[in-house]
Amino acid sequence: MRLTARIVAVTAAAVVIGGGITAWVVTDTGSGARSAGGSTAALAHGSPAPTVRPRPSNSPAGPLIEVTGAPQGVKAKGAILADATTGQVLWGRGLNTERPMASVTKVMTALVVLESGNLDREIRVPKAAFTYVWKYGGESAALHPGDELTTQELLEALLLPSGADAAYTLANAYGPGLTAFIARLNATAARMGLTHTHFTSPDGLPYPTETSTYSTPSDLLTLGLAAMRFPAFRSIVDQRFYHLPKGNGHHQYWWDNTNDLIGYYPGAIGIKTGYTDDAGHCLLFEAVRNGRTLIGVVLDSPATGAAAGAQDAARMLNWGFSLKQPKPASASPSASP
Repeated sequence: MRLTARIVAVTAAAVVIGGGITAWVVTDTGSGARSAGGSTAALAHGSPAPTVRPRPSNSPAGPLIEVTGAPQGVKAKGAILADATTGQVLWGRGLNTERPMASVTKVMTALVVLESGNLDREIRVPKAAFTYVWKYGGESAALHPGDELTTQELLEALLLPSGADAAYTLANAYGPGLTAFIARLNATAARMGLTHTHFTSPDGLPYPTETSTYSTPSDLLTLGLAAMRFPAFRSIVDQRFYHLPKGNGHHQYWWDNTNDLIGYYPGAIGIKTGYTDDAGHCLLFEAVRNGRTLIGVVLDSPATGAAAGAQDAARMLNWGFSLKQPKPASASPSASP
């Protein structure tokens, strides 16, 4: 089901912030379903807004003031919103609480493939990809076994319709093999410092258990920022659909974007959806408005509808874009000639 225009009308209490803020420190308290090794845990829904701790006045970053509001009506158990340019975290809930992320996993699969390069490489879709999707009940890009597609085209099939068959095909080629590719996913996560992220599949399907592939809002924010640095990735995830005409060696394909923000929320440019029964609705998202770019994550938005994750994301974005941007710090008198 496509998100209707009503999502654009979601509003949140505006928080006007003045002064020379250059960084915000979010204090995340409470208890979560799966808090990792002493890390901060989830803020209960409806709890007070995150606290911003004052920074000493002699700090290079300058003083901070308290944020007195938060996005209203966000039902996700885990969430984060940040300025994509500065990395400032604007709001969060359960920032370091590990949760299953469903098909948001495919962002890491795409990142590993993009780092490997050669997007013109031609790859034959194995019959096992069809069997894999059927066995685990994954989303399919309806790839035809035996078709030869480029890596670029398989990334379209991976990220837009969330094809587990595309994930299998890419993993098989770039591992090579599923086991080796999953090892590459985990090695890349370790290299990126994603200490609360683990992969047991290239697509987020719930095996061997519902929660064996997991991450946190903070880790996924880092992953999203890294993926969106690739022009090829950005060019895929902000499309409403992709049409691949029939060609030499492959059938015709038409893939719609599962992200209900794209084409409906003004300024939305990505990134990736996810859903399983245990993970709930998940979304890694980014949007641009008036020259400002916000990026965020929701994990486990309740299944109130197909667009539940996008609705939570829209509430967060509306709130974030309502914040008054800090003015650039002016030069001190001593620095003047």
